[in-house]
Amino acid sequence: MPIRIRKLIGGITLIVMVVGWVLVAMALAQLPVIKANAVVEFIYYVVAGLAWVLPAMLLIKWMTRDRPGKADGG
Repeated sequence: MPIRIRKLIGGITLIVMVVGWVLVAMALAQLPVIKANAVVEFIYYVVAGLAWVLPAMLLIKWMTRDRPGKADGG
């Protein structure tokens, strides 16, 4: 697959993934278990704020990798 197509697909996927993650994280943040304790709430927000990075890194790595068999970028 050409890199331009991979970047287009990856960019759209990344936007959809982040928006979806934000909506789910906001909904979960309203749970009484999380709202009951300030320490738990703080930990939740730290984890929820950073947890999307690993899938995003994997997606960006896929978007930018060279095609198999392509030598020296040229």
